[in-house]
Amino acid sequence: MKTQFVTDDHGNKLAVILPIKEYNKMLGELEELEDIKLYDAAKKGKQEYMDADRAFKEIEEARRKK
Repeated sequence: MKTQFVTDDHGNKLAVILPIKEYNKMLGELEELEDIKLYDAAKKGKQEYMDADRAFKEIEEARRKK
C-alpha cells in the first residue's frame, strides 16, 4: 500500500494520504469485520426459530409502527 504522511514542523505524523482504491478496499474489509462481529454476538445469544411467514409478518408489523 502506497501511503504518504502529513507531518508538522517537527516531523510528527498528523495524517495519512492513501489512494482511494486502497481506502475503499479498507472500508469494505472493515464493514465485513463488523458483520462478522455482529454474527458472532448474535450466535452467543438466545436462539429463537420461527417459520418465514411469521418472521415476515413481524417485520412488516414493526415497519408499520414506525
